[in-house]
Amino acid sequence: MKPHHLLFSVLCLCLVFSFTPSPSSNLVHTVEEFEAKLKQVQPGDSIVLANGVWTDAELLFEANGTAENPITLTVEEMGKVILSGESNLRIAGDHLIVKGLVFKNGHTPTNAVISFRKSREKMANNCRLTECVIDNYNNPERQVQDYWITIFGKNNRIDHNHIAGKKNLGVTMIVGLDTEDSRANNHQIDHNYFGPRPTYGNNGGETLRIGTSHHALEKSNTLVESNYFDRTNGEHEIISNKSCNNTFKYNTFFECTGTLTMRHGNETLVDGNVFIGNNKPSTGGIRVINENQTVINNYHIGLTGYRFRGAFVMMNGVPNSPPNRYVPVIDSKVNNNTFVNCDNILFGAGSDEERSQAPRTSEFSENIIYNKSKKDVFTIDDDISGITFKNNILGEHSETTIEEGFKNAKIKLVKDENGLLIPTSNKIKSKVSISPKIATKENTGTTWYSKTDNYVSLNSGNVINVEAGINTLYEVVKTSKPGDIIILEDGGTYLLTKAVNINHPLTFKTLGNEKATILFERMMAFEIQNGGSLSLENITFDGTKSPDYAGNAVISTSKTSMIDNYKLFIEKCEFKDMVVNHSFDVLRVSKGTFADTISIKNSSFKNISGSIAALDKETDDIGAYNVEYFIMKNNAINDLQGAALRLYRGGKDESTFGPFLEVEHNVFDHVGYGKKNKYDATLSLYGVQEIDIKNNIFKDSKAINMHLVVGEPIVKVLNNALSNSEKLIVTGDQKYHVENQWQLTPDFKESSNYSLSTDSPLKGKGTDGKDLGLIKN
Repeated sequence: MKPHHLLFSVLCLCLVFSFTPSPSSNLVHTVEEFEAKLKQVQPGDSIVLANGVWTDAELLFEANGTAENPITLTVEEMGKVILSGESNLRIAGDHLIVKGLVFKNGHTPTNAVISFRKSREKMANNCRLTECVIDNYNNPERQVQDYWITIFGKNNRIDHNHIAGKKNLGVTMIVGLDTEDSRANNHQIDHNYFGPRPTYGNNGGETLRIGTSHHALEKSNTLVESNYFDRTNGEHEIISNKSCNNTFKYNTFFECTGTLTMRHGNETLVDGNVFIGNNKPSTGGIRVINENQTVINNYHIGLTGYRFRGAFVMMNGVPNSPPNRYVPVIDSKVNNNTFVNCDNILFGAGSDEERSQAPRTSEFSENIIYNKSKKDVFTIDDDISGITFKNNILGEHSETTIEEGFKNAKIKLVKDENGLLIPTSNKIKSKVSISPKIATKENTGTTWYSKTDNYVSLNSGNVINVEAGINTLYEVVKTSKPGDIIILEDGGTYLLTKAVNINHPLTFKTLGNEKATILFERMMAFEIQNGGSLSLENITFDGTKSPDYAGNAVISTSKTSMIDNYKLFIEKCEFKDMVVNHSFDVLRVSKGTFADTISIKNSSFKNISGSIAALDKETDDIGAYNVEYFIMKNNAINDLQGAALRLYRGGKDESTFGPFLEVEHNVFDHVGYGKKNKYDATLSLYGVQEIDIKNNIFKDSKAINMHLVVGEPIVKVLNNALSNSEKLIVTGDQKYHVENQWQLTPDFKESSNYSLSTDSPLKGKGTDGKDLGLIKN
């Protein structure tokens, strides 16, 4: 060949190669380009989303690959393709892979962020969702329901995804069985990181649900393996199993306030999971309902939950129960499980007139139960003759009323390679071990998306000093950062002509002995908005400048729904002279808002025409409420026309266990006698699930009015003095415990600060051995 012919051939070959489609030719920049490329895609091809923010991108990934040559939807660079606004993804077809998508800063416009079907007729089969992220992708309306991942079809795998921060109504991930083609599906859900889900305060906050009550007897055959559940606290059921033949193996539940619940369906296998409570309140383990359930080789440590949130719970059932109620426990085995420093193991839980069928033909054997401080961790709520107990080992000093099947052993705890305390003893036949397949924070989720919490706590930021004056607080908040601490001048006076909007965690305090004073000319001084939390310390709030409007409050929440839970702490504050022709509350909340904690301590309230806290806006009777923990300790309340506290939790749903109420060492002096107090009570409590009222003085005050509903609320009213005050009023059909409602005159030495005289009959009468009423700090 002549040289110039050779050169020409090389040039032609270069031109051919220069126009051969390269991987970059699969790169798409818009939804329109994606849809056009999808029409041309062949088995083995990839479609690559370009780096950047894809706003309002609704993607339908419908195609058919093969087992050898799947079709892939992926991203240009991991972590640099963000689907925001009203974006979602539907997957339909066979042998498809989706990898690397990130959903954040928005919410789905439909009922799912990612769905494994286009329609009931066109689903995804043999597909995979891997290394994708859904992070705080919430509808701003708290009560609007959606799901994040809905799985249909058959033989799909969902693995190594990062799923964190669901806050609105709806299960995080569901396996749907509503068509025949989605049953006996053999899905695999593995190595996913389920990040924190805050308490929702209503039913519908599960993290994973397989099936529904409508399809409880259908086989799902879903494997849930090696997933990490990190503080997924949405509701009582972290996992809600509602179908048959599912397997849960090697999953880790870290500080989760709830349980893996076999709610409906039979033949479930729960094997080799780890439950770590770290002694956090309400942390739970496994709850067994229905038939032929197997619970083996699970490890539980530091779980404090009780009743349906125990470390282990075997429920009572309804005789001849329909699938959607409580099918009795029959032919179930609980073997070779370990419980270290767990507070409660329950048999026959939920026993009542309806759930009257105790477990039968079941077994609890070869389990190890060690507790260093609590002797008897067992609660027996019904007949246990249908449960065979054998070869269980208790710690050396533990005990149980169960007559057979337990023996004591000297147990030593030894840390394993995971840092977990493993019980060892010469009476333990086989060594307790954690599977190497167990989920950890490190081996789940993606390798490129951070699992660090973004939440900034109160009192964690910079200290800012602010001068007294008009709207100086308003101005300083506009430039503040989350966690900042705003210091007021000792004895300074601060006038607000504008309400201060709190949209991130902030603290206001006076450091010296002379409190700063805040006056306000609007209907409120502070409005907690979405994302906000508030701490107030050593401040006087004076209502004399406030307008005579209906709905006044020192602190209110946003009038619109708040997707983020908030916290409110009031310490050593004074609230006075808040009297108008209408109700004037210290705290008033709106529907669709929820507080993790409201704590009011060491403060005084005087001459107020409303309530201290009005937490009664969720009146739909669906089990919703406005606060999880409400604490009122060591406060002086004088001349309060309304009920000091209005706390409401309606409905009869048992999926949530709040609110929790503590009222301790307070003085209520002339409370509840206002003409417009329609509650006719000092404390108005409806449906509150745990009530602890003790060591208080009620003088010239209305009654505590409680209406008890739902399951088995824990109610303790202990050692309270009633001086010319009405007695406790209780309605509802639930049990409660009352001791020592003394009709005694306090004999205050100084009525201004409610200190008792040396010969007062209330000296040393507290459950803690201290005086009733205020404790002097």
